[in-house]
Amino acid sequence: MTDATPSRIGEGYRRADLEKHEVHVAEGIYPPTEEMLTAPIDPELADAQKERLLAVWNDPPGWRYWSAVNNSEVGLWYSLTAFAFMLIAGCLALVMRLQLAIPDNDLISADRFNQFFTMHGSAMMFLFAVPMFEAISILLLPAFLGARDMPFPRLSAYGYWSFLIGGIFVMGSLLFDAGPAGGWFMYPPLTTIDQGVGPDIWLLGLSFIEVASIAAAVELIVGTIKCRPPGMRINLMPLYAWYVLVVGAMILFAFPPLIAGDFLFELQRSFDWPFFDPERGGDPLLWQHLFWIFGHPEVYIIFLPSIAVAAMVVPAAAQRPMVGYNWIVLSAVGTGFLSFGLWVHHMFTTGLPSISLGFFSAASEAVVIPTGVQLFAFVATLLAGRVKMILPMLWIAGALAIFTAGGLTGVMVALAPFDWQAHDSYFVVAHLHYTLFGGMVFPLIGGVYFFYPFIRKQMMSERLGRISFWLTFVGFNICFLPMHLTGLKGMPRRVYTYPGDVGWDTLNMISTVGAFVIAAGIAVFAWDLVRPKGKLMEDRNPWNEGSLMWSHRIPDHYWGVRSIPYVTSRNPLWDQPGIVERMDQGGYYLPDAQEGLRETIITSAIDARPQHVTRVTGPAWCTMWAAFFTGGAFIFPTFHWYPPAVISAVLAVACVIYWLWTSTARIPENPMKDVNLGLRLPTYVSGPSAPGWWGVFITMLGDMTAFASLIFGYFFYWTVHPNFPPPLADHANGAWVALSALCYAAAWGATRVARPINRSGAVVMAQVLLSAGIVLAIAGAAAIMLSVAALDPTSHVYPAILWAIAVWTAVHTIVGIIMQGYCLAGTIFGKVMPEYDAPIWNTVLFWHFLLITALVSTAVVGLVPRMM
Repeated sequence: MTDATPSRIGEGYRRADLEKHEVHVAEGIYPPTEEMLTAPIDPELADAQKERLLAVWNDPPGWRYWSAVNNSEVGLWYSLTAFAFMLIAGCLALVMRLQLAIPDNDLISADRFNQFFTMHGSAMMFLFAVPMFEAISILLLPAFLGARDMPFPRLSAYGYWSFLIGGIFVMGSLLFDAGPAGGWFMYPPLTTIDQGVGPDIWLLGLSFIEVASIAAAVELIVGTIKCRPPGMRINLMPLYAWYVLVVGAMILFAFPPLIAGDFLFELQRSFDWPFFDPERGGDPLLWQHLFWIFGHPEVYIIFLPSIAVAAMVVPAAAQRPMVGYNWIVLSAVGTGFLSFGLWVHHMFTTGLPSISLGFFSAASEAVVIPTGVQLFAFVATLLAGRVKMILPMLWIAGALAIFTAGGLTGVMVALAPFDWQAHDSYFVVAHLHYTLFGGMVFPLIGGVYFFYPFIRKQMMSERLGRISFWLTFVGFNICFLPMHLTGLKGMPRRVYTYPGDVGWDTLNMISTVGAFVIAAGIAVFAWDLVRPKGKLMEDRNPWNEGSLMWSHRIPDHYWGVRSIPYVTSRNPLWDQPGIVERMDQGGYYLPDAQEGLRETIITSAIDARPQHVTRVTGPAWCTMWAAFFTGGAFIFPTFHWYPPAVISAVLAVACVIYWLWTSTARIPENPMKDVNLGLRLPTYVSGPSAPGWWGVFITMLGDMTAFASLIFGYFFYWTVHPNFPPPLADHANGAWVALSALCYAAAWGATRVARPINRSGAVVMAQVLLSAGIVLAIAGAAAIMLSVAALDPTSHVYPAILWAIAVWTAVHTIVGIIMQGYCLAGTIFGKVMPEYDAPIWNTVLFWHFLLITALVSTAVVGLVPRMM
């Protein structure tokens, strides 16, 4: 069972951690010995432990159920909500197809068609594709990892409620004929001129949803890195976890450029700052760059999770481990990396230099290689195994056929000369849907049929599943295959009608019929999903699959796993005999909840050595209220109601502070805890061993990506405009800029020094340093704002971008001040002690990033313009 020589950990390990300012470290035997793993278990003790676990992990009863934060509940809500938005978006598509079924149709007006088109694409991208991946991952990932829950359950709940509120706000605009009508890509200048509140709804509503998506990505990345069971080294992770890690990182780096673009876009619409107005030095192409830096990785953010589903279904169908595990992992990472070099793929017709077209065309072709490696590995696994065509495998096979066809047309549009002919035609519509349906919808439905027994302990109908598949598969090809010819015949996309003498009418009627066949197939699937299904299954693993997820007993046991196992294989249920039975008996780690708290084990990032027991948060209403008020901070500015927006932002911050103060980094009743099998782990750690530190670090990587996108905008203007900055333009006040840089450096230094000073026991001196840091931070933010105060941001894009950088820095400084104040209050009221100082570690980490932001901002605002 063991893959290493058991050893007593203690003094040597303790010295290493003390150098990192850790106080408590693991003690005892690790890895466990064979005798430990086969020792008899007292049944009476096991029953008592089981009852305590049930009491701690059960969902709250009655109306308090909606305060639940369990991954099993939040993931289910998330999935069903995303599916509902998909159905709404599908209905919009059916109306559009009816409008285009015959020439010169007047079923709906041009404006209504544009609203439906915009919201169909926006909902499918922002309310279905990415949220559905995150929802299913929140639901399944702890099971794959043998963990009790995600590391930040309330963050998952906050993300869900934010998603729900934002989605209702954006989609609800259609009911009032106020929906955005500028396309799901919102190209200026069409959308920067006055179009009512539609563009603002898109910008602010979807920015709110993007915040929820990034929150879920942080949760998933930290969960994958830190919540693996002991022994599950990074090269033993299930392939699904690898894909979650890759896609989470892609979300972290793809969404922030769009957030930066939304920030500039809304400043122009609300305050007339001319970022995209060529008459005042702006450039609409900047929006296209920022949007497609997000938009093309988005395609692979959608595609890779579906490959992750296939990576689970294929071995179950073949009844053998996946062929080429290492190659699949490298290919997934390579696909994610290359996807960020493809955004100009969507801009071949914008007049970019030929050398750029050649580079991005080659990159677009190159991404086929890692994608093909993954698909060939799946085929090799099927050839090497004894395949049983289970229903989920039928959907995966259909996905492979459709996605391959979409990939072939993708090779075509990746060639700039062909793209010049097919761009903005229905050929591209067909290519997009072949890619997304084959890469997302078919694998997703196959995954639902595969994972439904895990979620509900029931089976969906084999007969209805096959009917749904053939209706959807045939209907899809009837609908979208003719669109290739429609586009080559010259029909442009985004037109609401067409004349009857151009040869498009028959093809459009065929596509409309196919759309309704697809709808019939999806309707059969939806009915199969929600219909009553009778009694629960006894078998937890109906597909005889090898991953840990099939050891779970959801929905009747909400603890995730009865005890957290010691893992030595990629397929523990196949390779470690008796592992499920021993897990159920409480024979592994953390089998009890003596303190009445929800707990899981945190392990090291690479080799999954146990590091500490973390107390995860339980049911709470504050996450819902925080999401509600955050929504107000985004939604009220849509109508230019700024005072309520500010009040909502303050209340949202108050809810988050209450949430953090009452439920995170709690002082433990005992510094160490016996977790079974001769191992004792600390119940509180600070710094890089703590999941909270990782959460801040990963969040700030995304934030710095958004900031880098903002700085990219500055240098974009300098590159494309020979008169940027304009001759004789007023610059930011150099004295104020220099003072701001000095204040930020001093504020960082005071905060940085406060941590070791507090650790040494000099709490009063730490309080003085934190107070000084707050004062210096306020001074730094005030100075950078005063440096641009004399500039008119409406006159030209140069002062506007300086103002935008200054505002961005000042807003982040407010967050840094709140964190400093939180630590100061913690030292006063006993939340932060010399030996329990996780909040200070996290604050110092935030200030490392804030210092970089401030120094780059002051250099760009005050120094660079004088050097140009």
